[in-house]
Amino acid sequence: MTAGGAFAILFLLALPTFGTAYTQNVLIQMFTFVALASSWNIISGFTGYMSFGHVAFFGLGAYTYALLVTRAAVAWPLAVLAGGVLATALAAAIGLTCLRLHGHYFAIATLGLGEALRIAVLGWDDVTGGGNGILLTPVKELVSSYYGMALVAALAIGLSWAVARSRFGLSLLAIREGEVAAGMLGINTTACKLWAFMLSAAAPGMAGALHARFLGFIEPASIFAVLITVQMAVFALFGGRGTVSGPILGTCLLFLFQEQVWARFPYLHLFIFGLVLVLTVLLMPKGLLGLLEDRGWIAKGVVR
Repeated sequence: MTAGGAFAILFLLALPTFGTAYTQNVLIQMFTFVALASSWNIISGFTGYMSFGHVAFFGLGAYTYALLVTRAAVAWPLAVLAGGVLATALAAAIGLTCLRLHGHYFAIATLGLGEALRIAVLGWDDVTGGGNGILLTPVKELVSSYYGMALVAALAIGLSWAVARSRFGLSLLAIREGEVAAGMLGINTTACKLWAFMLSAAAPGMAGALHARFLGFIEPASIFAVLITVQMAVFALFGGRGTVSGPILGTCLLFLFQEQVWARFPYLHLFIFGLVLVLTVLLMPKGLLGLLEDRGWIAKGVVR
């Protein structure tokens, strides 16, 4: 770890002691998307399988937390862990069938997953409250949400780092470059993709649970919004998919950019965000890290 990285971590750890409530709010949301983008990157960045259904894991974690806390009085850390476990179990069940699809078919199937869960939550109103959502007991302090979400973001980054430096990560990259060829080399492509999908679901489940605790209220339309999936994908693609640092860099830069655009152009921010996605794909297919490496502004492999 560089001296700059160590200083940034110490600064973020100490921030609740001197930062304002607004600063902590912004960082909690940024940590949320660092966790989501880094997790999405494990399946979509390393294997090339574009998932548009990760909001389903996020929403499942949020509803798991809300139901366990309000109906069973479970302690909030255990409810957060339960959100991650159930999201991983859902990824295992869905991955067994969806990961047999390729390309656009897989993307469309995962897109339907989030919608299916949203409709299920709406229809099961005796338990979930339907469209009225679930009101949680407000948490008056931000410190626990801040450190909790920072820990989930660190977990997602750690998983991504471990995958990138393992033989398993090389197998995922081989699948991205040519799944048939990877299979001919002896790689169990089905098992690798399934494990990657499950690993990519755990942190979003816990992030969704902490998000519900942070907001104090959840309802299907906002917690299963497709925009959440689009944001995590754009953040990872902008920074550089298939890398550890790319999703972190993309999230930090675009999240701050998004905050400014939202405040100045409330009716155009989605258009501008979509334009960034199109320009990123057309002009920076390797993301910002790849562009900086190709231009020679940073040494190849140093910050990946």
